[in-house]
Amino acid sequence: MGVPGAVPGAVEALRLQLAWGADEALAETPQDRLTAPAPPAGPPTTSPGAPAKPPGTSLGTSVGGPAVARAWALANRAATREELRAAIAAFDGCPLSATATNLVFSDGNPDAGLVFIGEAPGAEEDRTGLPFVGAAGQLLDAMLASIGLDRKKALIVNVLPWRPPGNRTPTDEEITLCLPFLLRHLALVRPRRLVLLGGLATRALTGRSEGIRRQRGRWVEIAIPGLPDPVPTLPTYHPAYLLRTQAAKREAWADLLSLRRVLDADIDKSHALTNL
Repeated sequence: MGVPGAVPGAVEALRLQLAWGADEALAETPQDRLTAPAPPAGPPTTSPGAPAKPPGTSLGTSVGGPAVARAWALANRAATREELRAAIAAFDGCPLSATATNLVFSDGNPDAGLVFIGEAPGAEEDRTGLPFVGAAGQLLDAMLASIGLDRKKALIVNVLPWRPPGNRTPTDEEITLCLPFLLRHLALVRPRRLVLLGGLATRALTGRSEGIRRQRGRWVEIAIPGLPDPVPTLPTYHPAYLLRTQAAKREAWADLLSLRRVLDADIDKSHALTNL
């Protein structure tokens, strides 16, 4: 049965794009593909390991204002994770707080030195108040276990602490309003490594507009306000995307192995320093 009002073939075309692995729109406006395209831009000059732009710089300049300033002020006043959670709960500048059932703050070990950052809570997360507890969370647990990790060895958070209605994609304004709280959270836990799950978290934290397929698997350095040094960061696919796109699991496995090698190198370095 077709979708009322849909252009003939449009639904089938969307299904085909999903089957091919298309998971994001690369432009905010439709492109005229009947005219000759402009010459392609040259390759990026930034090396894979170069520092990323400041978090949030790819979100545009149209978002901001008093609510964002208030979010920064509340976040920066928090001296502990408990104070930060209270500050987020008291912040009324983001409309999502009024439609969500629960504030979803974090899960796992804040002292682990490793933080996984997702997009936003889903229905199960909104119900329980914990991140990654639905089907995507079960896959994340399996991914962690495959390289000898679990939730006691990492901290798990989202860019947004509230569920967008209907699990819709968060807007740039919502991301900008919530980003100060996430960055303050990172400053408080002082991670040694970050893993960004999916395109939204990657764009928000790296400041780069390229899709997740181009950024995944490449370590970058991200400057976090309040931390003395940039944090090595690995973008990879979101578990929800992997549930829809089985073919991407091979690349995700390569990313997990890269993470495991880096963590093992950190352990070896720590042992060497201890034995000095």
